[in-house]
Amino acid sequence: MGEDKRLAAVVALAQGMAAAHGSHEAWRSAAAGACRALGGSFAALSVWERELGRLRVLVNVGERAEGEDEFPEDESYPVHQFPEITEFLHERWAGGGEPDAWVETAQGPAAGGRPGYVHQRVAALRRRGRGSCVVAPIVLHGRAWGELYVARPAGAPVFKRSDADFATVLAAVVAAGIAQAERLEEVRRLAYTDALTGLANRRAVDVKLDEAVEAHRADGTVVSLVVCDLNGLKQVNDTRGHAVGDRLLERFGSVLSLCGAMLPGALAARLGGDEFCLLAVGPSADEAAKAADELCRRAAELELGEGVACGVASTGDPIGPVRSARRLFRLADAAQYRAKALRADRPVVAGREGPDDPVMRLVDTPSVQDPAERRQFRGRG
Repeated sequence: MGEDKRLAAVVALAQGMAAAHGSHEAWRSAAAGACRALGGSFAALSVWERELGRLRVLVNVGERAEGEDEFPEDESYPVHQFPEITEFLHERWAGGGEPDAWVETAQGPAAGGRPGYVHQRVAALRRRGRGSCVVAPIVLHGRAWGELYVARPAGAPVFKRSDADFATVLAAVVAAGIAQAERLEEVRRLAYTDALTGLANRRAVDVKLDEAVEAHRADGTVVSLVVCDLNGLKQVNDTRGHAVGDRLLERFGSVLSLCGAMLPGALAARLGGDEFCLLAVGPSADEAAKAADELCRRAAELELGEGVACGVASTGDPIGPVRSARRLFRLADAAQYRAKALRADRPVVAGREGPDDPVMRLVDTPSVQDPAERRQFRGRG
């Protein structure tokens, strides 16, 4: 491949990774771009998991052999089968300079290969009908991160030393792309995470609730929302300081997460201040009410605060048509407001109260009529 074509391949690889949405797309783009650039038929991107002592495959692209899934759930290899991971990537590279790629063939090391490190790879090449491969270490933040592997089929021209040199350049581009993808993932995570508790935030709830209500309207999927207000936070802040108040919020966040685990796939979130919620998509209304009941019980046992006021609204209960996320939120919020007014130690569930209950009046009314309730919902829709 001429210099101009190789430069174009490098640019295409960088652009492909920059355009990726999420880690999986970035991994696929890295492997596919390197495969094209090196004229390979197959490529894989793997990460070195130090704590588990293994090389785990993230993605396989191109002509995959039997057992090579595109995104394997658990295709991994013990590090002792690939000594270069611990020795070449970790020890020798640490002495300075950048790690170079190398070539191996189905007959053994090629020119520029690494003698002594061929047995497992040679066996794998033969077993999968491949004639040669080039292995490029990937270094991220100054540490060995994993490797880029590109292979050609048996009978195709064997990789040369110049291909290994080019693979070293490609690995550096891949490392930069992975670093960018990880930064973007972190930004996305922070954008949807409450900094104090580590739970989801209001933005995350809004997105998932909109999706859930759409699913409910499309196929009747049960959507349940548990909204709760942590009692006594202001008093804790006023009498014991905000650091203690933050500790109460964190502890309640842990309780909420624990109770959310009773509902498969539930989203536990802090809406802001002393307001929290659980959003469940799929579990029945009874399951949501049971989780809310457990939440009230555990919150009452916390050494700080005064328990929690909890309201539940579920499309699995007789609450009328739910055509918008705002409607379900208002119903759960009204139930929580009722629980707070009653100083209830158990959740109030919309649709399960008597006809004279304020929550039932809201169920029967498409909009909030009571001025006090209207104030309660201000800014939440």
